[in-house]
Amino acid sequence: MRTTVGIIGAGPAGLLLARLLHNAGIDSVVLESRDRAYVEHRQRAGILEQGTVDVLRAAGAGERMDREGLRHDGIELRFDRRRHRVDFPALTGGRSVMVYAQTEVCKDLIALQLKEGGPLLFEAEALAVEGADGPAPRVRFRHEGREEVLECSYVVGCDGFWGVARKAIPAELTRVFERTYPFGWLGILADVPPSHDELVYARHDRGFALLSMRSPVVSRLYLQVPEGTDAEAWGDVEIWDELERRFETGDGWRLERGPITQKSVTPMRSHVHEPMRYGRLFLAGDAAHIVPPTGAKGLNLAVGDVVTFARALAYEQETGSAELLDAYSETCLRRVWQAERFSYEMTTLLHRPADATPFEDRIQLARLARIAGSRAAEQDLAEGYTGFPLE
Repeated sequence: MRTTVGIIGAGPAGLLLARLLHNAGIDSVVLESRDRAYVEHRQRAGILEQGTVDVLRAAGAGERMDREGLRHDGIELRFDRRRHRVDFPALTGGRSVMVYAQTEVCKDLIALQLKEGGPLLFEAEALAVEGADGPAPRVRFRHEGREEVLECSYVVGCDGFWGVARKAIPAELTRVFERTYPFGWLGILADVPPSHDELVYARHDRGFALLSMRSPVVSRLYLQVPEGTDAEAWGDVEIWDELERRFETGDGWRLERGPITQKSVTPMRSHVHEPMRYGRLFLAGDAAHIVPPTGAKGLNLAVGDVVTFARALAYEQETGSAELLDAYSETCLRRVWQAERFSYEMTTLLHRPADATPFEDRIQLARLARIAGSRAAEQDLAEGYTGFPLE
């Protein structure tokens, strides 16, 4: 099997890249180790930055998003029983975000790929990337019980932290930057309308809490818990009681309860792999970087990566110049590090470590009060949350 671009992974990054390449007249093959049902139902990110929304629309993948997604023009910060709304459009020149689950993005892109795009092979496990430093890299993969080879001009690894793409880069050429946090998020899905029409980020002495949503009738909520917590160790009533404590305000606001349909614990870490390119192998998304979910940056960073690659390859096809491809890693990493900074700042702003001192508690409250009382500080948060420019 032969193609111009071999894409490993059919998450939102790999699927969007295939769509962008198709629209540019460049052929590709997508290899995904899981089956279609898994890809379409795995609960992950749910906040799309303005730039991601714009890219999906321009790619022809925004129709259902615009119909069913929930545009949000701000978030609410809660601390010390106070409420403060951050107005995104007023602070960013009209930018906003969209609540639209990653699962739904994948469903839309899969349908387009199967209808109009190149091959998309499910249950096709990539085994290795070979010859990345030469003119004709290959992906060895197993599909329908047979081992096969995909010959490419370029390989893009969108296969996540545990995938094979990053392993093809010699260790002596890489640098890894990471931080592991001593807490995670206990997340629930609940069949109850959201208790607020925008996301609520709460800093509390008992730990962080987030009120989010998946639809007008399904709520997504999170609690900060110690690292390694077993989600099933928390009873449903215990979860609701703790959420109510952490969201408490001085104005009588109430948290609506409903049946919990799913529980899980998300670990918190920051990770960056440099470089993001080796020869004709390019890393995108979680294969190259991971952010704690506080800043809602993971999926959006992956979109930035594949947009950068697609533009660079189209430029090379049109002009014969590899200038933009050669700059891929540097270009992506500028945006990655800004997103890492923002996610780190949001995480340390809102989460309370178990060993926090009274001084650190007061610093957190002072930082939140600064955002609530300074347009400049508030604008910095709004610009970071709605997304850094796609270069």
